[in-house]
Amino acid sequence: MKYFTIPEMIASSTAKAKGISNEPLIEHKVKLTTLINKVLDPLREAYGKPIIVTSGYRSPLLNKAVGGVATSQHCKGEAADIVPKNKKDMKKLWELAQQLPEFDQLINEKPDKKGVPSWIHISYCDNNRNQILTL
Repeated sequence: MKYFTIPEMIASSTAKAKGISNEPLIEHKVKLTTLINKVLDPLREAYGKPIIVTSGYRSPLLNKAVGGVATSQHCKGEAADIVPKNKKDMKKLWELAQQLPEFDQLINEKPDKKGVPSWIHISYCDNNRNQILTL
């Protein structure tokens, strides 16, 4: 874990505002560590600039509060939603993410008319599918 931390992956303004615990179990911390080591740190290394995690781990209550689906990989510690510090670099970050050697899902979330994501959902699990999707 070179660029990202577990506290960063569990931070949530929604959880704080609503008084929801977002403390992961040990098994979730292990998966978050793997997500960081296998996907997020390599992407940050390739990008060369800070990447902001807007949503990482979500407890079931937090996931419900933000309208996440019950089967969300966020609840397992397997996913993060990310944006570059400079929004103008979103297209570049999206293109670099697609070049990672392995990931489970890479989702272009709410793209604009040019296909540039509003944010990127990226996940890593035991049986990676290397799926690239647009929602």
